[in-house]
Amino acid sequence: MIYDCSKEMMEYLNQKVRLPAAEQTKLKEYRDKNLTRLENGLKKNDDPMYSKSINQGSYAMNTINQHPDNDYDIDVGIVFTKDDLNGRNGGDKSALNARKMVCDAMQDDRFSRKSEVRKNCVRVYYNEGHHVDMPVYRTYEKDGKTIQELASSDWKESNPEEITTWFNDAVIEKSPDTNNGRQMRRVTRLQKKWSNSRASWNMPSGFLLTVLVDEKYIDVKDRDDESLYKTLKAIRDRLVWDKRIHHPITGDLISEGKEAQVQKLYDELDYALKNTLAVLERADCTREQALKAWSSFFKDDFFKEKIEKSARAAAACASNEIIAPQKPWRSN
Repeated sequence: MIYDCSKEMMEYLNQKVRLPAAEQTKLKEYRDKNLTRLENGLKKNDDPMYSKSINQGSYAMNTINQHPDNDYDIDVGIVFTKDDLNGRNGGDKSALNARKMVCDAMQDDRFSRKSEVRKNCVRVYYNEGHHVDMPVYRTYEKDGKTIQELASSDWKESNPEEITTWFNDAVIEKSPDTNNGRQMRRVTRLQKKWSNSRASWNMPSGFLLTVLVDEKYIDVKDRDDESLYKTLKAIRDRLVWDKRIHHPITGDLISEGKEAQVQKLYDELDYALKNTLAVLERADCTREQALKAWSSFFKDDFFKEKIEKSARAAAACASNEIIAPQKPWRSN
């Protein structure tokens, strides 16, 4: 049991973490406009048309947080049939050439920064800070099964829709509530918010953080603050003995090459739990101490402002206190 800041934590999530509805609408518009731009570009270049698009990543899992620099990552997969992706000599188009084809279709003189080919996607940049990642896939039938492959360093089997289903199912199964996005999703958002709270930190990706939350999530009904605290402790303790992180569906090692980031996550979690947040478990912890601890943890004055607001309210109440007048003396 830790000092109860559940009310303040929910307010923080709603006001400073969750993306406002207007921003969510704007991101959806960016997604739709880019799909239209892609269609027009493919037609203009006389390239094959994609067969479908896939919402994926934090955009699909509804865990995109507010970002101070508007650096929102919208992931939308672009799927072609393998038959449509033929090379000049009739052979299969390489993974790199498939990404180049999509990148060429996305070029637009109205953008100050050109779209670029990256290892696992085509990235489109916006002046406001947003970017849209467009992974490229191909599908084909084999032995009565539909195979879907991502255009990475080579074609490799990948199904992002399975990831979204995995996470959404876990949120429903493990959360003790059904409101406000459900607790496991809220705790995931809060951990991601903390991991992005310092520009100098080089933390694991949101997907790796999400996998760790799924592994070690501890539900505490009506107490998001305590659920977050206990989940962070469980993740820290897990990383003591094993810093490898595996894909929740394929079992592949997804932390390879990211060892320094995982170590940074462990180091900062260990420090925060032993120092910044340690006061929360003390029997004599006060509301002021608890809120200051969370403020320092998230590097956000939101919680400190709660203390100041309470102090101002108390002072105003004291200054406006009305002393009931004494009854006048009456003789018989």
